[in-house]
Amino acid sequence: MGDTPGREGARKRRLLKPSLGSFEKNERKPEGTTSMGSLDYSEYLEEESSASAFTWEVKANDRTYNSRFKEKLFLCWRRKKYKGNVINTAKYNFFSFLPLNLYEQLRRMSNLYFLFIILLQALFPVISTIPWFTLFTPLICLIIIRAIRNLVDDIGRHRSDKSINNRPCQMLVGESFLFKKWKDLYVGDLVCLRNDNMVPADMLLLASTEPSSLCYVETADIDGETNLKYRQAPIVTHQELTSVKNMASFQGKVVCEEPNSRMHNFLGCLEWEGKKYSLDSGNILLRGCRIRNTDTCYGMVIYAGFDTKIMRNCGKVHLKSTKIDSLMNKLVILIFAFVVLISLALTCGFSMRVKKFRAGHYYVPDIYKYSVTSESFFIFLSFLILLSVMMPMAMFIIAEFIYLGNSFFIDWDMEMYYEPQDIAAKARNTSLSVQLGQVQYLFSDKTGTLTQNIMTFKTCCIGGIVYSPEKEEALNKENPYLWNKYADRKLFFRNARLLNIVRSNKDRMVQEFWRLLAICHTVMVEERGDKLLYQAASPDEEALVTAARNFGYVFLTRTQDSITVMELGEQRVYQVLAMMDFNSVRKRMSVLVRNPEGSIYLYTKGADTVILSRLRMKGLNKKEQITKAATEEALTSFAEQTLRTLCLAYKKVEEDMYKDWCQRHQDASVLLQNRAQALHRVYEEIEQNLQLLGVTAIEDRLQNGVPETIQCLKKGNIKVWVLTGDKQETAVNIGFACQLLSEDMLILQEEQIISILETYRENNSNLPQVKMAAMVVTGEFLVSVSSGLTVGPQKEQHTRGEGGLLEKPKQMPPGDDKLMRSTTGFMVQNKDNNTQEIPEVWQKQAFVELASRCQAVICCRVTPKQKALIVALVKKYQKVVTLAIGDGANDVNMIKTADIGVGLAGQEGMQAVQNSDYMLAQFCFLRRLLLVHGRWSYMRVCKFLRYFVYKTLAVMMVQIWFSFYNGFAAQPLYEAWFLALFNLLYTTLPVLYIGLFEQDVSDKQSLELPELYIAGQKDKLFNYLVFIQAMAHGTATSLVNFFMTLWVSRDIAGPISDYQSFAVVMATSGLLTVTMEVILIIKYWTILFVLAIFLSLCFYIVINYVTQRFWFFTISPKTFSFLYVNQNVLSQPSALLVVLLNVSVNTLPVLAFRVIQATLMQPSPKEKEKEEEEEEAAAAPPEEIPLLPRGRRSSYAFSHQEGYANLITQGTILRRPTMAHMHPDPMTSDEMLSTSNDAI
Repeated sequence: MGDTPGREGARKRRLLKPSLGSFEKNERKPEGTTSMGSLDYSEYLEEESSASAFTWEVKANDRTYNSRFKEKLFLCWRRKKYKGNVINTAKYNFFSFLPLNLYEQLRRMSNLYFLFIILLQALFPVISTIPWFTLFTPLICLIIIRAIRNLVDDIGRHRSDKSINNRPCQMLVGESFLFKKWKDLYVGDLVCLRNDNMVPADMLLLASTEPSSLCYVETADIDGETNLKYRQAPIVTHQELTSVKNMASFQGKVVCEEPNSRMHNFLGCLEWEGKKYSLDSGNILLRGCRIRNTDTCYGMVIYAGFDTKIMRNCGKVHLKSTKIDSLMNKLVILIFAFVVLISLALTCGFSMRVKKFRAGHYYVPDIYKYSVTSESFFIFLSFLILLSVMMPMAMFIIAEFIYLGNSFFIDWDMEMYYEPQDIAAKARNTSLSVQLGQVQYLFSDKTGTLTQNIMTFKTCCIGGIVYSPEKEEALNKENPYLWNKYADRKLFFRNARLLNIVRSNKDRMVQEFWRLLAICHTVMVEERGDKLLYQAASPDEEALVTAARNFGYVFLTRTQDSITVMELGEQRVYQVLAMMDFNSVRKRMSVLVRNPEGSIYLYTKGADTVILSRLRMKGLNKKEQITKAATEEALTSFAEQTLRTLCLAYKKVEEDMYKDWCQRHQDASVLLQNRAQALHRVYEEIEQNLQLLGVTAIEDRLQNGVPETIQCLKKGNIKVWVLTGDKQETAVNIGFACQLLSEDMLILQEEQIISILETYRENNSNLPQVKMAAMVVTGEFLVSVSSGLTVGPQKEQHTRGEGGLLEKPKQMPPGDDKLMRSTTGFMVQNKDNNTQEIPEVWQKQAFVELASRCQAVICCRVTPKQKALIVALVKKYQKVVTLAIGDGANDVNMIKTADIGVGLAGQEGMQAVQNSDYMLAQFCFLRRLLLVHGRWSYMRVCKFLRYFVYKTLAVMMVQIWFSFYNGFAAQPLYEAWFLALFNLLYTTLPVLYIGLFEQDVSDKQSLELPELYIAGQKDKLFNYLVFIQAMAHGTATSLVNFFMTLWVSRDIAGPISDYQSFAVVMATSGLLTVTMEVILIIKYWTILFVLAIFLSLCFYIVINYVTQRFWFFTISPKTFSFLYVNQNVLSQPSALLVVLLNVSVNTLPVLAFRVIQATLMQPSPKEKEKEEEEEEAAAAPPEEIPLLPRGRRSSYAFSHQEGYANLITQGTILRRPTMAHMHPDPMTSDEMLSTSNDAI
C-alpha cells in the first residue's frame, strides 16, 4: 500500500523522544518497515548516536583513498575501517576449531566429571580400582563424535558462504565492466547490475537505462513485501554519467552515517566537483534486493560485507542446546555431589575401621603404612573412582547415536518429501531432535512461508450480483477467451454468464466495472511483438488489470496525461486529468479522466470501509438500495473466504465542478508547507457521492495444508506468532485465511494493549485472562513498548477498526506521574521517581506476559533484527522452547535466535535453509516434524534416560552395600570385565531400541491426537521427580538383589558361599532384573526388540564363557581372575533359584503397582464432565475486556507503494520514443566483452 511505515515511524519517534529531534530533522523519505533495529532502547540510542555521526567517507574509483582509513582494534593495533565484501557466517575456522570446540564440549558438566575421574586415575594409579583407559577411551570417542558432528554442520556454512562470495557481478575496472566475484568488491567500486540480478552490496544508485534513472527493486528477501519499490539516482549523476567513460572518471565522494542495522533509513550527501547533493534511502540499493523491470543500472558500493544493513540484521551463530542437556548438566552435579557424600560416609567408616583394627592388631604394623588421615584420603579417592560408574559415559555415547538415528528418520520420511520440487526434509542439526518434542512457541514468517506469493483473481460482485468461478469441470473445456487476442492464458477465472454480459455490451454497471479496472491503476505496459507485458508495482494490480484484459477491456498504453484502452475491440483514449494515489491513510486510489465523448468521470477503488462511507446516500432508488445491501453481503462472504477485497465506485463530474476543484487542486499542489495534507483535503472533496459498482476478490494463495497445520498445532498447545515485514491489513487477512484468527476472537489493537499495561502498572493488578483474544501490533509499537514509552491516541469513544479489530479508548489513570504529553497523545510515563524498577523491564515483561496469554499474535512491519529480538524476549521471560520458521534472508536472524530454526526451501533463495537446523519444503510438513518425529524423539530419549539411570543404579549401587562387608576397602564387587561391558554391550541393544524405535502410539494417532504433545512441553516424561523415582527404583532393586542373596547364602555352605560366586549371582540377578524391566516398559514390540534381548543375553553368556577360560587365566591371572566361576555357580539349581527369587521379588511388585496406578488414574465419568465444564468456562470470552457488538470484518488488503501516481503524472516513469538520455549497455562493444583472469 502507499504510505511506507518508515515515514510513520519517523513521525512517531519525533513525538516520542525530543532528544532524537536533531537527528530526525534530517530524515528524508525512509521507506519500508520500521527502522528500529533493536527492541532495546538503550542499544537503539547508542546505535543512533553513532550512526548520526557522518564519518563514513567513500570515494568512487579510488581504493587507495578508501583503504587509508583505519580504526582502533586493541591498544595500539589498528585495522582497515572499511571491510571487504567477503562474508563468513561459519562458527569455526582452521585455527579456532580445536580450541573452540573443546571449550564448548568441556562446558558440559558430564565431560568435566569424567575428565576429573580420569585425572584421579592417572595421578594416583595405586588407588585406582579400574584402569584409567576404561574411561579415557570412551571420553575421547565421545568428544570426537561430537566434534565431527559440529564440523560437518560448519562445513555446510562454509560452503554456503563460498557460494555467495563467488557469485558473479560486473565491476568497473579501468574503462570497462568486467566479470568479478562478489568477494572482490570493495567500497567505492562501481558495479553494473541487470534485470533479475541480486544486489551484492549496499550501493548508491548512479544511473539506469530507465527514464529518469529509476530502478525497480523487489525487497521480499529483506522485508517480505512482494510489491515493487522504486529507487532513483541523484539528478546530477543521472545527467552526467551517460557513458562508461564518464563513470570511469567519476570521482565523487559519499559522506554518510556509519553502518547500522536500520534497514530503510539512510542519510548522507554526495560531494562532487565542489558541490554537495543530498542522499536518502530512495537513492540506495540494499544488499539482498533483486533488480526488477530494469534492463541495466549502475551503482557505487558504500557498505560492503558485514557493514551492509542485511548482514547487520543477520545476527551471530548461537550455540544451541536442549532442555534435556541443561537438565542433565544439573543432574550430573547432583550425582557428583551424591557420590562425594557417599564416598565421605564410606571413608568415615573406613577411618573408624582402621582405628579399631590398629588398636586390636598392633603387632601387624605393615598393613597400613601411612597415617589414618592419609589412608582415609586415598580411600576417599578410591571410592570416587569406584562409584564413578553411577554416571556412565556409555549413556552419553549412546545418546549421540540416538540423536543421529532420529535425525536420519526425519531425512528418510517420505511423508515429508515434496515431489514437485524434489525436496526432502533434512535434519541439518543432529542434536536437537529431542527439542522438537517440547516446542511451545512457533514464530513464522508470512510471505513465502504461509503463502505462495501468488495473487489470483478469484471472483467479483458487480451490481450486487456475485459471479463465482465455474467448477473445475468447466476448466477442462475450450478456453472462452480465444476471441480476445490480448487475453492472458494464465488467468483461470472463468464465468460464462459474466462473459456473455460483457460481450453483449448492454449492462452499464458491467461496462464501468471493467473500465475502472483498466484505467484506475499505475501499471506500466511494454509491447513485445504482438504481446503485452504488464509491469506492476504490486501483484494485486497486475491480477486486476489482467482480469480486465481477458474480459475485453485491455490496457494498451499510457502517456503523462492519457491512457489508451481497447474496449471490446474499440480503441479509446482517455485524458487523465488527475491521479490520486494510494497511501496507508486514504486506503484508496482515484483517477479523474475525460472520455472521448468529452464527459468527465471519477473512478475510485479502495477499502470497503472508506468507499462505502463515500457513496451517494440521498435519492437512492430501490434497485440501488438492493445493490448496496447485496454488495455488503458479498463483502461478508468474501471476508469469510479470506479473500482480499477492493470496492469499486465511480461518478460523473460536471464541467463547472471540475474547474472549481481543479483550481483548488492546483493551489494545493504548489504549497511549500503541509502540501500533502492540503492535497488530501482536496481529494476528499471530490471523492464523495460515489456510485457503487462492485467488489473484486483476490486470493493470496496459501501453501497447501497451512490452515490444517496451524489448527493441529494449536490443539497441541503450540502458540503461533506471525512475524512479517508486510503491512497490517495483509497480515491480518492472512491470519484469517490460515485460521490463526477467527471471527469470534477479540483482536487487541495497540490502544487496548497500552491501556491494559498502564492499568497493570498503576494498580499493580494482575493481567487479564485473554484466552479468546489475539494481538496485532507493529514493529514501531514494539519499540515503544520495549523502551518504556507508552503510545496511543486518545479517543473519546469506542470505534471499530479495520479488519473487525476492536479499538478501545485509552483510559489514562489519574496521577501526577505523567511527565510529558504531546498534542497527539504520546506520553512518557514513570510511576515513581524513587522506584527501583526500570520502565523498560516491567513493560517488556508485562507485554510478553499479556501476549503469551493470547491465542495468536501477529507482528507486522518488523525488521529482521526485531524478529530475532521478539523471539529473544519470549525466551527470556517465558522460559520456553521456541521454533522459528522462514524462507528468506530476512528470517535468518530469527532462525538463529530461536531454540530450533526451520528453513523452507522457497522462492526467496536458500539463505534461511543454510542457517537453519531443519529444512522443509512446505509449512505443512511442520506438523509431522513436531507431532510425530519431535514427540517420538522426546519420548524415546526420556524413556532411555530414565531406564539407563535405573539400570545403572540397580546394578552399581551394590558396590556401596558391599563396602559395609569388606571393611570399607573400596574393593569392587564385580569382575572387571562385567564392569567394563555391562553398559557397553550387555544392555546396549535394548537401550538403543528404546531410543530409536520405541512408539507409544503410531504416527497416525500422533497426528490425530495432538494433545499428546503437551507432555513434552510440561517436561512430564523426564524431570527431577522422574529422576528421583528412577534412583529410588534402582536403589530398591540393588537392595533386594544384595541382601536377598546375602540372606540366602549366610551360614549355608553352598555354591555362593565365596566372594566370586556371590559376585556372579549378583551380576546375573542384576542383568536379568533390568532386562525384565525393559521388557515391561517397552510398548512397541517388533522382531528387532526380541533379537536385541536375545543377543544381549547371548553376549553375557559367551563373553563370560570365553574370559573365564584357563588359557586366558594363564596369560594374566590378575585380569582374568574369575576362572570357571560362572560355569560352576550357574550350573547349581540353588544358585539359579536365588537368581529367580531376586528377579521375581524385583519385578512382581513393580508390575502390580503399575497396574493399580493405571487403573486409579483413569478419570471417572463425573471427573470427565467436570473437566469438560472447566474447558467450556475457560473458552468463554474474558470478562476483563468487554466485547462490543462485532460488525462486518473488512478483508481489504492491497500491496502498493505511494508515489507511482506522481511519477506517471510528472512523466518521470514513462519511456519516450526518442530518449534524450540513454545509458549505453556496457556489454555492447567488443572492448566491453573482455574479461579478467578470474572471471566467472
